[in-house]
Formats: sequence, C-alpha cells, structure tokens
Amino acid sequence: MQDEKIDFLHYNESAWNKQALEQNEWSKAVSKEIIKEAKEGKWEVHLTPKPLHKTWLGDVKGKKILCLASAGGQQAPVLAAAGASVIVFDISEEQLKQDEYVAERDGLSLETVQGDMRDLSVFKDESFDIVFHPISNHYVENVNPVWKEAHRVLKKGGTLLASFFNPVVFVADRNPEDMANGIIRPKYTLPYADIKDLEEEQIASKIENQEALVFGHTLSDLIGGQLRAGFVMIDFTEEMQPHPRFLIDKYLPTFIATKALKLV
Repeated sequence: MQDEKIDFLHYNESAWNKQALEQNEWSKAVSKEIIKEAKEGKWEVHLTPKPLHKTWLGDVKGKKILCLASAGGQQAPVLAAAGASVIVFDISEEQLKQDEYVAERDGLSLETVQGDMRDLSVFKDESFDIVFHPISNHYVENVNPVWKEAHRVLKKGGTLLASFFNPVVFVADRNPEDMANGIIRPKYTLPYADIKDLEEEQIASKIENQEALVFGHTLSDLIGGQLRAGFVMIDFTEEMQPHPRFLIDKYLPTFIATKALKLV
C-alpha cells in the first residue's frame, strides 16, 4: 500500500468521528457539575494528564481563546464557563458536536468551526488572545504550518499553549514479546509516519479497525518550529505517562507541554 494513496486527513476525520460516536476517553462531554463549578470560578483544564498550572492561563474572563484541534466537549466548555469567549476548531464533526451539546445544555457562549489545524484562513490575523492546543498534532504530517497559523491568528502579546508526545515514543518496535521481556528495540527513524513506516498489513489492520493514522515529529519541528514561527518560549514542562502504553513510558516523561508568546 503506497502512502500517496491514503488521504490521511479525511481518513483521520472519519476515525475520530467513529471514536466520538463510541464515546471514547476524549469524547465524553464534561458533566453539568463541572460546568457549574467553572461558572463559580473552580475549574481546571488539561494539556497533559495533570491539570494545567493556573499560571499558564491566568484569568480567562473576557479572553478570546481558540481551542485548536481540541474538540470533544471537555476543555472548551470549561473555558467558556470560566468566562472566556471560545471557538473550538477541529477536523471531526462528531467531536465538535460534543462541545455544542455541552454549550446548549448549560447555556454557554461557544462557537465551533470544522477544519484542518494547519489552515486557519477562516480567521483574521490577530484574532485571539490564547491558542490552546492539547496533544493532537501527531495526526498531521507536517506540524510547522500549525505553529505558523497559530502565530498569525494570535494578537501581539498572545499566548500559545501546546502539548505533544516526546517523539522517542515512535522509535521502538511495538512487538508485545519485546515489551513483555523489558526490551526496547529501536526500529523507526524520525520523523515517523504510519503511512511510510508500517508494513502494508499493519496499515490495513489500522484502517480496518478505523484507528487514526499518526506521525512522530522531530523536536526540531515541535519546539524549533514554534521558534521559527516567531514565538518566544517562556515555559516548558514534561510529565510521565500515568498509564504506560509503551515500555519507554516507564523510564522518562513522554508528555511535553510548552508555553510561548507572540511578542511582535
């Protein structure tokens, strides 16, 4: 199977629609109680499994926030309930419906827009105070347009909050026997892509199961790409995977989150 025959973007859109309809972990709308507490000033959101440190977002009341590739009825409704003016932008219509459901249920002012995270041309320059971008850019082949577009739509002095996997998670063979024996066997080079690195039968299996196709970017693109886009990075954090999927997750933090500013 040749990678050029796979339209990964529309395939991943379909895969996430399926996950949303099945109410997977990232597609379960937050409860009325969580929204009620957020309206009262008691709230938290996540870039990584642990709640985001309050200083990273600050007071969101009155702020225009773009939740980028962040649909699912979890983060955006909380920010809206906390007083922000929120737009959710995501490729998956069904994921966006989760945000719409919470907004209608709890009387929130929240807008949803469907699209490719690499193309924010629907928004004017300097439209947002904050771009909130939790782990999702491993679903696109090239992450650099994401950073460039985020920079463009942010106001001067605006903040980009982003998270992603440490790319080391993509390097090892995923042989269950190796994992059971405590062996990490490097197999893939970075940048990684399911559509070029997996065997044909492995790709066919993912497609049959409607699993999203993923890409492993280099740190030069994940972090250096933000700097090249014009951002100044002011904070950085790593976090261990609380539910290790790969052996490497047990030995080093595989979640990374960054806070960057658009100064000019």
